[in-house]
Amino acid sequence: MRRIHLKFPQLKLTTIIILFVCSVVLISLLITSLLAGQSTGRTIENSLEEKALTTARAAAETEEIQNGLQDPSAAEAVQQYTSTIQEAVSVYFVVVMDMDGIRISHPDEELIGEAFVGGDESRVLEQGEEYTSRAAGTLGESLRAFTPVFDDDGTQIGAVAVGLSLDTVDAAVAENQYRILTGSLLGLIIGLIGAYVLSRYIRKIMFGMEPHAIARLHEERNHMLQSAHEGITAIDENGRIRLVNRSARELFTQAGLMTEDPEGKRISDVIPGAGLERVLHTGKEEINQEYSFHGLSIIINRIPIIVNGRTVGAIATFRDKTEINSLAEELTGVQMYADSLRSQSHEFMNYLHVLLGMIKMEKYNDAATYISRIVDHQAHEVQNVAYYIKDPVLAGFIIGKASYAREAHVEFQLSFETKIPASADRAVTGELVTILGNLINNAVESVVNLTEKKVHVHFSFVDGLLTVSVTDSGPGIKEEDAEKIFLKKYSTKEGEARGFGLHLVKESIEKLDGSIETSIQDGTEFTVIIPYETGGESYD
Repeated sequence: MRRIHLKFPQLKLTTIIILFVCSVVLISLLITSLLAGQSTGRTIENSLEEKALTTARAAAETEEIQNGLQDPSAAEAVQQYTSTIQEAVSVYFVVVMDMDGIRISHPDEELIGEAFVGGDESRVLEQGEEYTSRAAGTLGESLRAFTPVFDDDGTQIGAVAVGLSLDTVDAAVAENQYRILTGSLLGLIIGLIGAYVLSRYIRKIMFGMEPHAIARLHEERNHMLQSAHEGITAIDENGRIRLVNRSARELFTQAGLMTEDPEGKRISDVIPGAGLERVLHTGKEEINQEYSFHGLSIIINRIPIIVNGRTVGAIATFRDKTEINSLAEELTGVQMYADSLRSQSHEFMNYLHVLLGMIKMEKYNDAATYISRIVDHQAHEVQNVAYYIKDPVLAGFIIGKASYAREAHVEFQLSFETKIPASADRAVTGELVTILGNLINNAVESVVNLTEKKVHVHFSFVDGLLTVSVTDSGPGIKEEDAEKIFLKKYSTKEGEARGFGLHLVKESIEKLDGSIETSIQDGTEFTVIIPYETGGESYD
């Protein structure tokens, strides 16, 4: 059996709001109109009944009517009086009757002396009761009020009937219903206008997006945020957490900062010192800031969320620095390998040119001696480095820098006071690569254009301290520059993208709780001393 799937069109927000508001207003007005119409109609009828009763009471208490019922000769005065009352209070009729139901007065004088018609007069004549009723008489169907008439001794001598045309009653009720209906229609029109204005305002707040588009965007945003490898946390303008993705939860749990759902809590209570509230107040972003959470180093980017020139929140991304260091080490290793291959390739080409010249001159013995000397030198250099430096990453790095120096025609000397064991922490090796790489590069650049081109690197490991000195035969550093060379973007050399190397060296040394000394006599010498814990992977 095939299943039929019906796909209904997605309504616009304006249409939804107008339909909803109009439905609510219409239902409310219909119920109100129904209840108000019934209540008001009954009120109008009660008012008219009370008017008829009041008129009947007033007439029953007059001397003209009482005298007319007791003295037949005064009956003409009764007719004149009732006609005056009928015209004054705008009623359908005022009829006076005796105890036999014979009319003493009537709007139609030809009917005077005849019995009252309707059959609803018996209660007032027989029981002396005051009441209202509906009945059809000689003038048609009417609303009637009956009141007994008593003489001075309290004996009933007749009755007064006051009538109102039902057409008049129905017309009053209909007029009231019409007013209610008119008010309801006016309320519906106002509701339509209000619904339209409300829908436009809501769409403006939601940047003109429809509900289904917002729902889709919300789902897409959630999937993107949850799949991001970086930890992401967002707060509102009050400093309360509104979003924490999966990576951030894992990172905070690892740091021991989070044991339950943090959303809705203040960021300062969950992640003390995260700095998001500061960004919220300053409105300025903070990029690549390092922070330590319970011993876990994290790189944080903090960015304010600004809408229409107003800061409404802030967002932060978190990344475990260990991962960044691991990636940096891998990239550094690849770069060192590439630099080493490039340098060795240039060296090899130079060797081949020399050998080609010797062979053309048929200096075969000299060529053989030259080849032996090259092979011995390369083997000695590699074996010497591998013997003293047990960390393979650091050893490969030093060999690459030696090739880089020879390519620049700089004499590169290595000396070792002791063997250098592998570090127990891979992060230390990464920082060492940063330190030595920048110091050696600066040393080579300082002597590359001089006659005497020497760079000397010395290693020593004693009592848990690793000492490395890098010395060059260059012109040295001026005394006024000695205190500034570690500042970011400060350089004594010309060119763009300068002034970062020694600043990175200083940052790495501070991270390792080490120190650096500078000597500017007969060239430049940098001496780095850092705590060095051994125990990592090394050469056998």
